[in-house]
Order: sequence, then structure tokens, then C-alpha cells
Amino acid sequence: MPIALTDMPVPVAPPDPPRKRWTRVECDVLEASGLLDQESLELVEGDLIRRAGRKRPHVNSLTEVHGWLVQVFGWRFVNLGAAIDVAPQDNPTNEPVPDLIVLGQDESQFTSNPRAQDLLLVVEIADTSLNFDLTVKAALYARAGVSEYWVLDVSGRRLLVHRNPRSGTYANVAAYSEHESASPLAAPHAQFRVADAFPIS
Repeated sequence: MPIALTDMPVPVAPPDPPRKRWTRVECDVLEASGLLDQESLELVEGDLIRRAGRKRPHVNSLTEVHGWLVQVFGWRFVNLGAAIDVAPQDNPTNEPVPDLIVLGQDESQFTSNPRAQDLLLVVEIADTSLNFDLTVKAALYARAGVSEYWVLDVSGRRLLVHRNPRSGTYANVAAYSEHESASPLAAPHAQFRVADAFPIS
């Protein structure tokens, strides 16, 4: 007669399979060989991440924020989807591509990726990537010393403004609702109405 087992082992999740941690050098080699399309990917913490699909709300908000930044800073100072360098210790395994960057000098002056000291503002439009943008990318930009980082939360209809990078984190983070306005540190008299980032209610 079978014996009833009362002390069953607890299921244990299998360990994560080993993963390849990519470097910028390896990605450049793959791109040169035609095996990698870096246009649709970005390298963050050694992972090749497919950049979020541009659904209509993302596109609408990106268009509005881009247009406002160009009005304030000029089109030669605002880049869409351009790679940047980060902190020296992070650079070998990171080449993030923010949705928008504002440069401190005319884009024609750059022959390589801009660094934190070249950037007045970094912006991410977050529809499906909010947690990633507020944690992994925020830490990456803070360690690099990016002075101001905006995350537009599309579904939450708010703007999260990060300032004062210290020891790998932003000391000041403020949330602006769609009924408020925010000004970049580099243009304190320019008021960005958060509601304008959401042209369709």
C-alpha cells in the first residue's frame, strides 16, 4: 500500500541561465559585420535592450516635448534618440539612447557621443518603460553626473524632474501634475506646461 507523503519538498525556482554581458566594443564589431542593428537597440548595464515601440501616445508626447525644447533652446541643440556617454566606470557596458537630449553647445561641435558635462537636460518619454527609466536609467544618469533628467510618465500624465545627482542617485525628485508647469535649470524663465505633453485627453 502506498504511503502518503506529508513532507513534500518546496519547489525551488531554477536559477537564471547565464547571460552574456555585452560591451560597447563587441556591439561595434557586430554592427560593422551587419549582425546587429544598433538603430533599434541600446546597451544598458551590459544588456542589449530593444528600444520601446513608439505607440501613438509616446509619439504624440515626444513630438510635443521636442517642439517645446526646440523653441526654447534651438534645433541645433536638441537631439532625438542620440546615444550618450556615461560615467567612465559604466561606459564599457553602457551606451544609453535617451528620447531627447539638450546640448550645451551646437551639435556640429561633436564628433563622438556627448558626455554628462555636455548635456543641459536628458528626457525619457515613458509609456511602457516607466520603472526602468526611474530606476536603472536614473541611477546610470546620476552616476554620470547628468545635472537634470526628466521622465514624462505618459499613463500617469505627469512629469518627474530629477536634479542634484549625488553618489549614484538624484537628491531631488519632484513630480509635476498635468495642471502644473516646470522649467529646466538651463532655461529658468521658460515654462513647460505638463498638460501640453498630452495633446489628446
